[in-house]
Amino acid sequence: MNHEMYSPPQRATVPSAPPTGQTTWQRARAWTQRRRRLLIMLVVGLLVIVGIYFLLRPAPEAGFQGGRFGGNGPMPVNVGKAEKGEIPITVNALGTVTPISTVTVRPQVTGYITKISFTEGQLVKEGDVLAIIDPRPYELALQQAEGQLGRDQAQLHNAEIDAERYRTLFTQDSISKQQVDTQDALVRQYRGTVQADQAAVGTARLNVDRCYIKAPLTGRVGLRQIDQGNYISSGDATGIAVITQVRPISVLFTVPEDQLQQILQRVRSGATLDVTALDRSQKVKLAVGKLSNVDNKIDTTTGTVKLRAEFANADESLFPNQFVNVELLVDTLKDVTIVPVAAIQRGAPGTFVYVVDQESKVAIRPVKIGAQTPDKVSVTEGVQPGEIVVVDGADRIRDGVPVLLPGQEPPAARAPGQRRPGAGDQRRPRGESGQGGQQQGQGDRPRGPPPGVGRGMGMGGGGPP
Repeated sequence: MNHEMYSPPQRATVPSAPPTGQTTWQRARAWTQRRRRLLIMLVVGLLVIVGIYFLLRPAPEAGFQGGRFGGNGPMPVNVGKAEKGEIPITVNALGTVTPISTVTVRPQVTGYITKISFTEGQLVKEGDVLAIIDPRPYELALQQAEGQLGRDQAQLHNAEIDAERYRTLFTQDSISKQQVDTQDALVRQYRGTVQADQAAVGTARLNVDRCYIKAPLTGRVGLRQIDQGNYISSGDATGIAVITQVRPISVLFTVPEDQLQQILQRVRSGATLDVTALDRSQKVKLAVGKLSNVDNKIDTTTGTVKLRAEFANADESLFPNQFVNVELLVDTLKDVTIVPVAAIQRGAPGTFVYVVDQESKVAIRPVKIGAQTPDKVSVTEGVQPGEIVVVDGADRIRDGVPVLLPGQEPPAARAPGQRRPGAGDQRRPRGESGQGGQQQGQGDRPRGPPPGVGRGMGMGGGGPP
């Protein structure tokens, strides 16, 4: 009997998985290494391709221009001329059109509106009737005051006659002095009553006149605030309409305090400064006016000061509360050297221009600039009137290179493989495919192949160009 040692069945053991964090880190590290190797291979491959391209590409012949303005040929540029002229010194600001006067027309008496005599947006003159309040109650009050005045005037007249009689009798020693004084006091009393009655008549007549609401100034009427037939009182805050003066009109704008002294110096010297109002795009000139006033203090929160300019606004091109760009002409520089703004360049030499000489070559000329406009700038040093400066194409040129001015014809370009007339045979640049030596011509001695190239290559005296 074969006794075998009994061994219980072994359970399959599953290796315990490493911690989750360690597996993720290992995978991330492996992926990063693979990505890095792949990136290095791509970069090396691109470098090899670029090197092969530059090594094997055919080199152009000496003096050949790759295009109309390629190679070492002159570059086309646009130029301008430095000249003597005038340049304005201006201050640009943002402004708001503000009416010189704005009036809310309110009633001064109470009653029903019987008539509206204006249309919305109408241009009215001072004194025009805008609306009528029922005047009948005030006309009756006027008649009552006039009647009271007439009665008191009669009493005064009678008292004055009695006072004259009393003074005559007193001279005849017929009455006492006391009676004369009493009558004189009664006359003065009636005179006071008559004066009060006259004031009452004037008030009643004024109330009648106020029933006809009139325009207090010449301007444009806004939207109607109340309709005909409504009852209105003197304490109504909304009023009937709003009138704004549009002829003339003003523009309020602010300037930095740093520019205030220059403006005040011109104003104190008696100069009249022109102000131009432009639209938002600063391309359309809306109106031209004069500086009329400078505020009496500087705003400490913004460091600016308010100025007011007045415009005739005959065509009403300026509208109340309109946003405009303001250009204040402070002074005008005369007989200064002016160049186009596009000619000014900035770089390592500082501020400079490209000046074109008589041989159509450019030279860098450092300059100092002064006042400027959107299209012109004054040059105080570096350029003389009459010199030609580059205004377009400066990014394609450098100091000392030839340029092609407008109207000039470029030099004729030769096609690839074409010999230059009168230049004789030229040597092929080294590295051109299939060409290992020199071309035949004028007794040149053939040269051996370069090192590392078999003698069977390129030893036949050179092919045709």
